[in-house]
Amino acid sequence: MYDWLIVGAGFAGSVLAERLARERGERVLIIDRRNHIGGNAYDRLDEAGLLIHQYGPHIFHTNAEAIVSYLSRFTAWRPYEHRVLAMVDGQAVPIPINLDTINRLYGLALGPDELAAWFAARAETVPEIRTSEDVVVATVGRELYEKFFRGYTRKQWGVDPSELDRQVTARVPTRTNRDDRYFTDTFQSMPAEGYTRMFERMLAHPNIHVMTNADFSDVRDVIPHRRLIYTGPIDAFFDYRYGRLPYRSLRFVHTTRDVAQHQPVAVVNYPQTEAYTRITEYKHLTGQEHPKTSLTFEYPSAEGDPYYPIPRPENQALFKRYEALAQAERNVWFVGRLATYRYYNMDQIVGQALATFRRIDAALERPAAGTRRPASPLYEAAPSAG
Repeated sequence: MYDWLIVGAGFAGSVLAERLARERGERVLIIDRRNHIGGNAYDRLDEAGLLIHQYGPHIFHTNAEAIVSYLSRFTAWRPYEHRVLAMVDGQAVPIPINLDTINRLYGLALGPDELAAWFAARAETVPEIRTSEDVVVATVGRELYEKFFRGYTRKQWGVDPSELDRQVTARVPTRTNRDDRYFTDTFQSMPAEGYTRMFERMLAHPNIHVMTNADFSDVRDVIPHRRLIYTGPIDAFFDYRYGRLPYRSLRFVHTTRDVAQHQPVAVVNYPQTEAYTRITEYKHLTGQEHPKTSLTFEYPSAEGDPYYPIPRPENQALFKRYEALAQAERNVWFVGRLATYRYYNMDQIVGQALATFRRIDAALERPAAGTRRPASPLYEAAPSAG
């Protein structure tokens, strides 16, 4: 009998497993249908010996000192500030749009104040900002919207920005200075030995039993457990009672090139051309020195593993029906991006998991000292991250 069955060994599930085992001394079985831990943040050494992210680039950034302090128990850090270029009109220019972006693209020599006026002259009046298109055209006008946002968004989401909630493009700021960092958080670093090694340390507790290649449907009625934490798709938990929630998926093509460097930054976006949305070169993220380099090409897809909840009003309405079912469940906690049908950054998921643990710990009486024995040390280890 386990105290907890946790479904999903990504950030949400792993943080909760570690807290429940270490702080409450409870026995935890954490399962994942994939053959590894770490969820979408899983990284591995490829055949060339280069550390790559199996599911596309995961850049850690946060303003929350408490989250950095927690994760630092399991990893050292490599400082890294993420920079992205976009191929627009045959030029590689910074994204988010900044002063250099406009000056290079249009052959201008504007200063910050002049650029603010330049944007204002092109911005359209939008009575109510509702969609992703509204956000951009009301800020920088339709021409830049067409060049940078419309094509990329249509590829990424499979629908026009005019059909998506404003939150999609609102995540990308517009700057009038030369700051070319993609994020401006106070803490921007990568796990020094990779994400997988961090997860391995997080789950290396005698009260935690990890089972990969395990589907929830095969385990839920077979392995005895008192309580459940579920981080998978909420509609799947309820056997799609009201129909499937729409998700956007991705297809990743990994390749190794016989050159030391392929592109000047880690990520280059392709909003106007190509079927893929972006190319990632991992050596920029990891600092690894190697005569070869490994890349990932990302192709958005309507089919495949669920990655991004699609932010549209009708989808949120469907989620609310599933959320009502979830709230009626006893001894079940729904945590993470898929279970709450929201797009979260990694630090937000860690924060949500830590907050969930605090609620659990406050609501449930702690077991008496010495009444819980460690779980069997059965652990199907993921490949080393370096």
